[in-house]
Amino acid sequence: MKTIKTLGVIGGDMRQLYCARSALDDGYAVMLSGFEKYSEPFGIQNSDITDLLSNSDAIILPLPVSKDGTDVFAPYSDKPVNAKTLLSSIGREKPVFCGLEGRLPGECFRDLKCFFYGKREEFAAANAVPTAEGAIELAMSLTDFTICSCRCLVAGYGRIGRVLSSFLKGLGADVTVSARKPGDLEFIKAAGMKAIRTDRLCGKFQLIFNTVPSLVFDRKSLAACAVDSVIIDLASSPGGVDRETADRMKIPVYHALSLPGKVAPETAGKIIKNAVYNIMEEEGI
Repeated sequence: MKTIKTLGVIGGDMRQLYCARSALDDGYAVMLSGFEKYSEPFGIQNSDITDLLSNSDAIILPLPVSKDGTDVFAPYSDKPVNAKTLLSSIGREKPVFCGLEGRLPGECFRDLKCFFYGKREEFAAANAVPTAEGAIELAMSLTDFTICSCRCLVAGYGRIGRVLSSFLKGLGADVTVSARKPGDLEFIKAAGMKAIRTDRLCGKFQLIFNTVPSLVFDRKSLAACAVDSVIIDLASSPGGVDRETADRMKIPVYHALSLPGKVAPETAGKIIKNAVYNIMEEEGI
C-alpha cells in the first residue's frame, strides 16, 4: 500500500512539470509550486509553497536543487525561493527527492530524509538516450554536411559514449571511439567501430563529441585531431576541452549541458519519476 498519496513538486524546468503530470496520471495527487508563469499547467494548480509543504507527503526538488547556491532552480517562478530556507522548512520525517545539490553545500541536506535521484545508475543510463539524440540534433544544426559518411570521434565509452556512438554508426557515420580500458577498446571494435586510446587521440575528424569529464582535449590533442572540427562537449562543467587553446586555434566548441531537459523534457520527466518510484519501492515508502 502506498504511504505517499500526495507529491509536492517545487521548482525546476519542464522536466519537473512532465514528472508531475506523469505522477498525476499514475493516480497520485500532485501539488506544484514555482510554476507561476504557467496557468494551471497540465491541469495542476500552482500552490503556495507553505500549503504545499503542509499538505504533501513527499517533496520532489529540481535538478539541480540550486544553480547559484542561493535560490531554488525555478525558471518558471515569478519570485525567488531561498534554497536554504526551503530545506530547513521541510522537516526531518518527510521524504525529499533531490536531483543534485548544485552549488549548495552538503550540510544543507544533512538533517533531511533526502534521496538523490540524480545520482542513481538507472537515471544516468536512461538519460543517455535523450542526451545522444540531442547531441546529434545539435550537430546537424551546426554543420553543412550529413552525419552519413561524416568522420566522427566520440571521446569516452561510458553510458553516453556507448549510446551516442551506436546512434552515429546507425546513421552511417565513420565512427571512431576512444576509451581507456583495453576491454572497452575491444568492445568498440566488436561493434564495428574504430577504437583509439583516450590518451593517444589523433586523426582528422569533422565532428568530435566529448563525454569525458576531465581535460581530454588539451593543446596537443587539439592540434592532433581537431583543427577543422566542430567539437560538442557533453561533459559536466568545466568540460573536457581547453577552451583557450581552441579559441586561439579557431576551433568551434559547444558546451551542451542538460540536453534531456532541452530536447526531450517529457521523456526526461518520466525518467525522474521512475527513479523516484524506484527509491520509494526500495525504501518502503
